[in-house]
Amino acid sequence: MEGIFTTTLDLIGTFAFAISGIRLASVKQVDWFGAYIIGLVTAIGGGTARDLLLDVTPFWMLDSKYFLTTGVALLATLLFKEKLFKWRNTLFLFDAVGLGLFTIVGINKSVEAGLPFWVCIAMGTITGAIGGVIRDVLLNEVPLLLRKDIYALACVAGGTVYFACIHFNLSTSLTELIAASIVILVRVIALKFHIHLPVLHSIKTNSGDQVNKT
Repeated sequence: MEGIFTTTLDLIGTFAFAISGIRLASVKQVDWFGAYIIGLVTAIGGGTARDLLLDVTPFWMLDSKYFLTTGVALLATLLFKEKLFKWRNTLFLFDAVGLGLFTIVGINKSVEAGLPFWVCIAMGTITGAIGGVIRDVLLNEVPLLLRKDIYALACVAGGTVYFACIHFNLSTSLTELIAASIVILVRVIALKFHIHLPVLHSIKTNSGDQVNKT
């Protein structure tokens, strides 16, 4: 049952991240195939980086469902784009959901590999965040990870809660649900209340050289 729940999280996360990639691609006037590729790399980019670091075969090479799920996301976008795109925060919502679910998938795979908790949290963050970085770079956007938005820190918060739940012997399914919800909730609260990290600015010294300050 727990394995089915984790797989469900994985597929929903794939769909959500693919939608976020396709949505952003549509703004850049990318063709259908290009939009599919952007959606696909958004969905599998973080997990690929994780698997390479774990020295295992990237997950999408062993299962075609990620390609199919991205295709379904593209089809859904084409059929319901007016309803999807009229929502102002469509990209944000799908990105937040994908971020939360993929963070947990990454943590689970790292736990199964027997890694210490802090490495698992790092792998969860990589799984959740890197796909969005690749998406933004391909579409010539400054990655969300590098902006003042609370992004990777939301993954860290979710990962911390994950291991807190494990410490209190909560079931795996409930732990995954709570931790993923924390990632999404942190992203939503940060946006709603304009919570962000200080921006690093540069200033000029008397000599004309630039130095950085917060």
